[in-house]
Amino acid sequence: MLKAIFFDIDDTLYSTSDFAREARRNSVQAMIQAGLNMAEEDCIRELNEVVTEFGSNYDRHYNKLLLRIPRKYYAHANPAIIVAAGVVAYHQTKAEKFRPFEDVVDVLDRLSKTSLILGVITAGLTTKQSEKLVRLNLHAYFRPQAIFITEEMGIWKPNPKLYLRACQHLNLPCEECMYVGDRATHDIDPANAVNMRTVHLIRSGKYNEQEGKTTPDHVIHSMWDLVTILREEYQLIL
Repeated sequence: MLKAIFFDIDDTLYSTSDFAREARRNSVQAMIQAGLNMAEEDCIRELNEVVTEFGSNYDRHYNKLLLRIPRKYYAHANPAIIVAAGVVAYHQTKAEKFRPFEDVVDVLDRLSKTSLILGVITAGLTTKQSEKLVRLNLHAYFRPQAIFITEEMGIWKPNPKLYLRACQHLNLPCEECMYVGDRATHDIDPANAVNMRTVHLIRSGKYNEQEGKTTPDHVIHSMWDLVTILREEYQLIL
């Protein structure tokens, strides 16, 4: 029996890697136009280091970027304006380019017409991850009580307790729940640890080459592959 399917968000429902790459480049270009006298590629490289060191949820990446480069690169400009230009460009990119993968909406729409509970288990800040579901216009497909975000759960990936608690909140055995994610170590391994059915979605994300300690039950390259698996191996009518 399969009663619920949980999905990761980043690089599973939309391309986090592609979006971040484009948004950061647009931000750097805007900062240069605002007076930052630095080669674009050098600036992008430095910005990526900042994100790696402080984490993607840090809210002052551009401020840190200016702190760590020589003052001569913006000696004749206002640093607050440079930072603001980067922030505005990032949010403009978000408004224009933030879209789900092409197959996601159609597949979720089909799944929503079944008896399955559809949910989310994702790592990040509550408001930030919730905003992603709303911006992607996917939130209506998921049961409100089945959306689990690490900040509000008090448990971070890859702790298996996160997955266990999600199933427990819905009063479902883990064996009757499936998890679909892109990262072997943070999605597949912990979900396997609590005996969920696991689906490793491999697209073009940054964790494609990362290997986990366990083997997923299924490997897919698109959401349509998931539909096929659910039909053939779980006898669902889709």
